[in-house]
Amino acid sequence: MKYECMVCGYIYDPATGDPDNGIKPGVEFEDLPEDWVCPICGAQKDQFEPVD
Repeated sequence: MKYECMVCGYIYDPATGDPDNGIKPGVEFEDLPEDWVCPICGAQKDQFEPVD
């Protein structure tokens, strides 16, 4: 499932991960480190909502 940052609209897609920040493809949102933040605006994980 993809998650959208409610602050800036960035979509975290587990299929692509966040390679610029060391998150490999296949890592589910729930499995991201607790200190992971939005790579665009720096929002915390609790600022993300699931999207279809």
